[in-house]
Amino acid sequence: MASASEVRLQKILSSAGVASRRASEQLILEGRVTVNGSVVRELGSKADPAADDIRVDGRRIRTDVAQRYLALYKPRGYVTTRKDPEGRPTVIDLLGRDVGYIYPVGRLDYDSEGLLLLTTDGALAEQLTHPRHEVERVYEAMVAGAPDDVALEKLRRGVFIDGRRTAPAEVRRGATVKSGGLTTKLTLSLREGRNRQVRKMCDAIGHPVGRLKRVAIGPIRDSRLKPGQWRELTREEVAKLKAAATASSRPPGRKSERR
Repeated sequence: MASASEVRLQKILSSAGVASRRASEQLILEGRVTVNGSVVRELGSKADPAADDIRVDGRRIRTDVAQRYLALYKPRGYVTTRKDPEGRPTVIDLLGRDVGYIYPVGRLDYDSEGLLLLTTDGALAEQLTHPRHEVERVYEAMVAGAPDDVALEKLRRGVFIDGRRTAPAEVRRGATVKSGGLTTKLTLSLREGRNRQVRKMCDAIGHPVGRLKRVAIGPIRDSRLKPGQWRELTREEVAKLKAAATASSRPPGRKSERR
């Protein structure tokens, strides 16, 4: 019988900052994780983080490491991943070597900019990216042309992208600028995170995005950060973020795509 102090192995790894929950599962499946000298390959296996010798690739993990939570302004031209097989610069390059192992929460595509969270807290990262929790993300998009009320209402009610209708969204129209071609600023608040969703939504109404910036994730926003700059979240911000991540307004049985 499992001890009350035992925890799922992938949760231990993600909480220790080794990798995200899903990446930790892959480490287990690949046979790279041992508990007290024995290789563990079965997902759902448990261990006692205080008593067991848990190792990844032969190196014992620390389970007493304080979690870190960072807010970064991702510039355009950076990939939201730890390593890129094509050799492009990644968001980790902006942090420096002293930060240690940390990974981005969710995605922000190569051509987009703005707020990105990074953490060693695998459990929180999983909650923030799981569609069940519907954590709000706010984007500012400069789109071609001047979308009319009919086009904006389509965005609010949902448009079909990749064969599925998007969830309802909040959309506000800002100023239209004529210099260098007609463009309009839209602010979109989404509670789902599909691949390149804002760009595809705007393409669907015939007003493609020229520039896209994320300005908020749940309760976190910081207009003072400049491209490439980052800072630690305060304790109050972390508490608010965790509260937002554990809240759920999605009715049972409704499905959505993971980020």
